[in-house]
Amino acid sequence: MPKIIVIGGGPAGYPAALQAAQLGAQVTLIEKDKLGGVCLNCGCIPSKSLLDAAHKFALLPTLASWSEPGSEDLSAQLFARKDWAKLQARQQKATQKLVQGISFLLKKAGVTVITGTASFIDEHTVRVQTAAGEQTLPADGVILATGSQAFFPAPFEAIKDKIYHNANLFEMSALPQSIAIVGGGVIGCEMADFLSALGVEVHVIEMQPRILPQEDETAARTLAQALTKRGVTLHVGVSATQVVQENGGWKLTLSDGSSVQTEKILAAIGRTVDLTELHLENIGLSWTRKGVQVHPQTLQLKNNIYAAGDVTGLCQLAHAATRQGEVAARNVCGQRALYHNEAVPRAIYTSPEIASVGLTKAQAQGKTVQAHKSFLLANGRAVAQDQTEGYVELLTDETDKLVGGTIVGTHAAELIHVISVALRAGFTRAQLGEVIFAHPTFAESIYEAARK
Repeated sequence: MPKIIVIGGGPAGYPAALQAAQLGAQVTLIEKDKLGGVCLNCGCIPSKSLLDAAHKFALLPTLASWSEPGSEDLSAQLFARKDWAKLQARQQKATQKLVQGISFLLKKAGVTVITGTASFIDEHTVRVQTAAGEQTLPADGVILATGSQAFFPAPFEAIKDKIYHNANLFEMSALPQSIAIVGGGVIGCEMADFLSALGVEVHVIEMQPRILPQEDETAARTLAQALTKRGVTLHVGVSATQVVQENGGWKLTLSDGSSVQTEKILAAIGRTVDLTELHLENIGLSWTRKGVQVHPQTLQLKNNIYAAGDVTGLCQLAHAATRQGEVAARNVCGQRALYHNEAVPRAIYTSPEIASVGLTKAQAQGKTVQAHKSFLLANGRAVAQDQTEGYVELLTDETDKLVGGTIVGTHAAELIHVISVALRAGFTRAQLGEVIFAHPTFAESIYEAARK
């Protein structure tokens, strides 16, 4: 029975441990903080709970418009009486339930969980520093799944203990009156959506010419228009050059000479990796703030050492980390498996939602591709529910084979998996157009795009 050590208990580490145990290995998982990692404790799950609550509050004016005269006042009273502590408690309850579920699964699988800090002595020996002392563990194979942390460039590095980031945002004692979100990527946009829906004055500062610079340009523009309509101020093509405390809040000077004054700051500038504690030099490996260099499909680092999740630098998404963890575990246990980074769907849980898989038009530049688009304005379910903001776009190559897709609108994060399955199956647009979709559904827009 091989002895496998997994370092890190986040969305890459605990699935790797479960997979290795299922394959008959004796598995030890070392986690220095909390099982579930960033995603479960201060990322994916907390943010989705709060986004859901915020979106429900945003429906109050619509509900009031369907009710008797005077309901507008009731709507305003309900909004004004929103209880941040109760929203936090709901989010924390969901997190705790899922953490308990992970603990149960690991125990049931026979995985030994140690709370401590791991480091390499050599390729087959790992040292663990725990509250009770130090222990040394032999290993036939190791999987690194240590994740990443918030990145603070200048001038935010000097004030990182005074501002919000993903690890402490959901613990804030009260909603601020105003906030500057530095970074217009996925995290920045989701938090701008969530906070603005709860009545916070929000400024987003993005150094690229537009928000969501890695996503489809039309999708990014659609979200920018929606956020602006809801009162979010977008500062794009500029960066913060100076930050000072002023009048009980913060003054950010921007590169174009303008300034923004807010009560709080949220840094959503990106992620970084710090592997100092692991002492990778003891096994002849190096690392950068982007992580370690693995084989992009087998996830092998060196000999019987593999890596999974953010530490690989391949894709900073929880579901990608999970698949990487499973692939790494199968390989370290002697069962050949491959990871395909191009097959990872992406989802942004704003209103409207944005989801994509495969190539975007920008990524397809230089290739012969054709776009096929349908709009929710023509979708029966969307019209019936007043949710017509958005579209579906499919990309095909010269043989009509699907190479990518983007969905903007209600339930986009769920619907994208239809396109994911079609891509995995090697469907052409014509073949997808032969699938029968239920009516009326938002999914019919995928059918309509396939028939264009």
